[in-house]
Parts: sequence; C-alpha cells; structure tokens
Amino acid sequence: MYHFISLLTMTAASCIGMSSCKTHSESSAGLMDSIQYVKSMPEWAKKCNIYEVNTRQYTPEGTFNAFQKHLPRLKEMGVDIIWMMPINPIGEINRKGSLGSYYSIKNYEEINPEYGTENDFKELVKEAHRLGMHVIIDWVANHTSWDNVWIKQHPDWHTKDSTGNMIIPAGTDWHDAADLNYEKPELRKAMIDAMLYWVKKTDIDGFRCDVAFMIPINFWMHARKEIDKIKPDCFFLAEAGDPLQHKAFDMTYDWPLKDVINDMAKGKKNLVDLVKLFGDENKKFSPNDLRMQFITNHDLNTWDGSEYERLGDKAVDAFNVLIYTVPGMPLTYTGQEEPMIKRLKFFDKDTVGFGKFGRKELITKLNQLKKENKALWNITYGGSFNILKNTNPGTVFTFTREKEENKVLCMFNFSSKEQTFRLLNEIEGTFNNYLGENISVKEPEYKLKPWGYAVLISDK
Repeated sequence: MYHFISLLTMTAASCIGMSSCKTHSESSAGLMDSIQYVKSMPEWAKKCNIYEVNTRQYTPEGTFNAFQKHLPRLKEMGVDIIWMMPINPIGEINRKGSLGSYYSIKNYEEINPEYGTENDFKELVKEAHRLGMHVIIDWVANHTSWDNVWIKQHPDWHTKDSTGNMIIPAGTDWHDAADLNYEKPELRKAMIDAMLYWVKKTDIDGFRCDVAFMIPINFWMHARKEIDKIKPDCFFLAEAGDPLQHKAFDMTYDWPLKDVINDMAKGKKNLVDLVKLFGDENKKFSPNDLRMQFITNHDLNTWDGSEYERLGDKAVDAFNVLIYTVPGMPLTYTGQEEPMIKRLKFFDKDTVGFGKFGRKELITKLNQLKKENKALWNITYGGSFNILKNTNPGTVFTFTREKEENKVLCMFNFSSKEQTFRLLNEIEGTFNNYLGENISVKEPEYKLKPWGYAVLISDK
C-alpha cells in the first residue's frame, strides 16, 4: 500500500483498538471463528525468489503486453515468482494525482483498462507459466475506492462512523479509500468469490495481500481454504510482519531487517543490532515461517527513497547480497537490475527507462545461487544459519549456511573503510569464490574493501 501514518511496521496485535483495524473482531460470533485450516506451502516455492512488477511504470506503454516482452529477460535472470501490483481498475472519486493509487480499487472482477484486457492478462500468465515462472497478484481486501461498485450495491459493507458516514481506514491519509467492514459475512463471501474469480479465469498462482494485518486472520484462513479447493498449490504473501499471519500465509515481510539495514547504512545501528535481530527472529518465528527479505519495494522507493538514497551507492550491493544469503525469500523490485536510482512517482506516469541493466549480472548470479544451493533454500527445506565469530565484530559480519553437502560461507564489511580480520570458528572443507572479493579460506587473515563482501561455496 502507499504511504500512510505509522502503520507500515504495525503488526496485527498492535492494531487492536483502532476503529478500522479489523483484527480486534476475531472472536465475533458467526464470522467463521471455527475455521480449521492447516497451511501447506507449495512445493514449488521451496527455492524461489520473487520479483515485483509495477505495470504502470515498467514500460512507456504501461501495459501487460509491453511488460510481457520482458519475460524472457526475467527468465534469464532466474526470476521465479512474478508479483504483479494491483491489476484492477482505479477509482476516480477523490483520486490522488492524475492516475490515482494502484490500491484504490473500483471493481474486484475487472482489469484496469490502462493495462489492457483480461485476455491480455491471461496471455501474460500463460507465457510466464510456459517459461517456468509463477504469477501472483496484489489483492487489496481492506478497502475500496469511493466509486467501487459495492458502494451503491452494498453500502452496509463499508465501515461507518457514529454519524453513519463511511470512513477511510483509521490512522491513514488514504482519502481515496473507503474502509471495508469485516463484521459482514456477506462481504467476506463476496471478497473470497472475487479472489476465486482470478484463480479460475486466469490461472494465477496466488496473492500478495495488501495490509493483511488490518483484516481478521480468520478471513484469510477461510479464503485460503476455499482457494485451496480450486488450486491447492497457490502461494500467499502477507503485507504483515506478525507470526499470527503464518496461520494463513506462506510468507510475511521482514520489516525489522529492512529497518536495521537502513539504520546501519546511516550509522545509527551496527552489527550488534543485526545479530540481536536474528536472535529475536529465531525466538519469535518458527522454522516454517518464511520471511520476505528486501532492500526496496514500491513503498520504500517512492516514500523513503531509492536504495541508493537510503543506503548509499557503495553499500547497495553488499546489502542486496545479504538478503539473498540470510534465511528468507529475496525480493527484487521493478528496475533494481537497471539500476533505478530515482524515486518512481506513485500517482502519475513515471517510466523506469530500462536500457543499461547494470545490476542484471549480480542479481542473476544471486538467483542462480539461491536456486542451485540447498543451503539457501527456503524454510525447513533450507540449511542451518550459523553466525561466526571474528576478530572484527564491530564491522565484519560472517556466517555460514549449510545443508547436507552444501555449504555457503559469507563475509561482509559493513563499513566505509577496509577491514582486516580472522575467523575465530574453525571452517572445515575447501571453498571456491562465487561472488564478490577473491578470498582464500586457507589464509589466516582476510581483508575486505569498504562495503565489500565475499560469498564462497563448498567444493563438493
């Protein structure tokens, strides 16, 4: 979702008490509280990466057909999951900017005509499948536009204030959005039917669910259960960061790691904070709770700045390698491979401008490593994550990922000066350099350039 007031890092628990944050109604009678659902992650997702597509800004045309021409290039990059930002028509009442927010939905069962037709989208999904990729779509279940078809047809489905007027989601500045009331069973059914529409009609492979934490988890459990009846291997990503969401979702956002990365780049936090974060995550989440790792996305790029603004030119690659090698599924956002150094406008046309593909090789190699090395696979499919001690713990981060005969040794210098260090843990086996600086594990001491990194893989 687009910029809003202090909600982005909120969890479901922290929403309790807000008039529009619907998580507090979990125990309301008659709203499918007895749903029994056991989530099962699709087998195909065990070693995937994910790529977010901003259709409007991807090409000068801003259409599905124009984007489809990029699919072979993304396949060459090793992209597995294509996440399409909302494909639905955008509301006109209270519209922001000239084109409006992607997340102000006018009709859940129609295609945004600016992007093309439903057949165009079907062909896009079909071609992605032919190339061996999966497609999920952004789903905005928390609110609608003010001219959504349900406003007139079912005005009681929207949240109202004490005077009977519909309201925007509480705590936000989303004046182009009308909040939905999940106390209404009829709304829940209609929303699930709309999700089923796209699975049946276009054969999509799942959903990225916008501000999922603002909607009762029992709704998502019910939606997942119904969709599983039609296509049991769909993948569900929640824009949420709480363990509760893993009752229904395969993956949640690792916002805390994003925050620590940003603060480390600014000098506000250091490796002590990073190591503590991994310890906290290990206590809070189970091994089956897959987390999405990222240094940018549509929200961060527009509202907080590009990764080059936030992290600095020299540090971007190091942090991108980090999110690929720690536990979780790595995200690439539209234009990262270019690289895109600007902030994309959110409510108006602002094309990326592909042509150089200066980071394509790096992302391709990272995707290949993720796919081929079992140690880096997702959740319980993946290997152990062992933070290694070294003689320069204030600036150098060292760890291994290991499973069966697969081992990956990673070293990072998270500082603007060259660093020298030794490992204090004994490393068995021989390793080959895969990415970054040329380092031999036979040497007693190592050097990394400012913001340097080295990824080594075991010689099987």
